[in-house]
Amino acid sequence: MTLLRLIGFSTLVFCESSLLELPIVQPGGSGCSSGSGCASGASSSDATVVHRLPRWLKREVPKGNANHFTAGLIEELGLETVCDNAKCPNRMECYSQKTATFMVLGNTCTRSCSFCAVSRGRPEAVELDEPDRVAQAAERLGLKHVVITSVTRDDLPDGGAEHFYQCVLAVRRRTGATVEVLTPDFIENKAALDRVIEARPDVFNHNTETVPRLYRRVRGPRSEYRWTLDLLKRIKDVDPSIKTKSGLMLGLGEERDELLDVFSDLLDVGCDFLTLGQYLQPSQDRYIKVVRYITPEEFDELGNIARGMGFKKVASGPFVRSSYHARDMAETE
Repeated sequence: MTLLRLIGFSTLVFCESSLLELPIVQPGGSGCSSGSGCASGASSSDATVVHRLPRWLKREVPKGNANHFTAGLIEELGLETVCDNAKCPNRMECYSQKTATFMVLGNTCTRSCSFCAVSRGRPEAVELDEPDRVAQAAERLGLKHVVITSVTRDDLPDGGAEHFYQCVLAVRRRTGATVEVLTPDFIENKAALDRVIEARPDVFNHNTETVPRLYRRVRGPRSEYRWTLDLLKRIKDVDPSIKTKSGLMLGLGEERDELLDVFSDLLDVGCDFLTLGQYLQPSQDRYIKVVRYITPEEFDELGNIARGMGFKKVASGPFVRSSYHARDMAETE
């Protein structure tokens, strides 16, 4: 059997007929102690102690030719996916099901978030034919729900809003699929945000990522927790028919009360859908470290709490990411 395991700092390791086990250092230093109100109430590990990754961060590698078909199509059309660029642990599963999350506006981000594996630096010019290529890929993959995200483009006057608009329209014209966008914050540029809203995506996603106390540390100095809430609120104010969605990474040192406050804040601005997943450090250097691995049982508990608070749909688990099984979440009764 071929297995995939998240090793060390979320590196993907493959081997035939066996599972490669490597030790990792599980960082501590969160300031939490047992029973202090961490998301689980568990104590942090000593940063010098070597551990194996938890047993639940182990997955079987999907088999078949669909992986190669999806990857080949993406390469043929000169497209980018967040699956590859962000080192998503679900990439093989999604590719095997002939689905992917398209990442437009290049593969170089102008922000320096401490959690993200996407390259940062000076982006290249916007490719004006990209919306048509995304639509062609969606058609050839047979997608019924298309998710489009992007790098952050603070170098563009509208942050890439017009490009998002054109992508949504191109996909809808060619496929008739429902469309979900996952956008940057546009730095309070209401006109830019309104342009994306004008395309009327079926789902508008903007991730909260973490709790207010950790916001600048995780998302960088050019981000504000309040901007996220204001963005989600404005979508509902302008077009209440659009479903809104947000997600958080867990394991960064957040406390349970802080998480529940964020849930409440998101509900106050009309957020419909919520995703909760485990943060995994992309590599050993530069990125913010994992404080703790949340158990599947804790994810289940937090998901049930969020549903009870009023979210229409919640996806909560170690491998959950913003667009993981996005079509299932978008299909409301």
